[in-house]
Amino acid sequence: MNELGNILKQNSYPGRGIVVGKSEDGKKAVFAYFIMGRSQNSRNRVFACYGDEVRTEPFDPALVRDPSLIIYSPVKTAGRAVIVTNGDQTDTIERSLKAGHCFRHALMQRTFEPDAPNYTPRISALLHLPAKGEPFTYEMSVLKCADGRGERCDRFFFVYEAGNGVGHFLHTYRGDGAPLPSFSGEPVPVRIPSDLSSFAGEIWESLHAENKISLVCRAYDLASGKSEQVIFNKYTR
Repeated sequence: MNELGNILKQNSYPGRGIVVGKSEDGKKAVFAYFIMGRSQNSRNRVFACYGDEVRTEPFDPALVRDPSLIIYSPVKTAGRAVIVTNGDQTDTIERSLKAGHCFRHALMQRTFEPDAPNYTPRISALLHLPAKGEPFTYEMSVLKCADGRGERCDRFFFVYEAGNGVGHFLHTYRGDGAPLPSFSGEPVPVRIPSDLSSFAGEIWESLHAENKISLVCRAYDLASGKSEQVIFNKYTR
């Protein structure tokens, strides 16, 4: 099983990343989401919580140049489902679930980000918090530019039955570059420890110091449904 910290230390710019899995003790559903940035506009952000929802907000509103791809809600809940994404497709998934549709149905309506020449992939995850006696499962997806010209989109979907101490890591870029090289392959299996604080700390300390911006980690007790959360922001108000 891969150690997430080691993976992050070997990549100065994974971009935005989602991790979902089950704690080693088998008691918790866990996710983490982080953002990174290279430009002043991208780095000028913090995570803020509004109930179960997490939003990106400008650290200094006066420095915002283009909010279209940097201000969104990466985390929302819809019933027993928890949505985690790297863009405004969070809202598309939420609307689809509330209308009785599914994760795949929602993302078939979307494509990669319109930020040529990078064409940043849209990455998404959906945690299905189980009712009593049911298993914990989760889904992940990446929507990628297929041709380097922004004309075609490849859509990939992955469905997992959670195993103790096992998670999957999906991120936007294979590394730094111009243009940025998009993630390829399947979500990477990683170890999910039982202690949320230590897991969050490992992720945060392993991210490139100059490029990291914010991180949210949350765990749901599978028996009680209660949650705990850790947030790191590079910039604090």
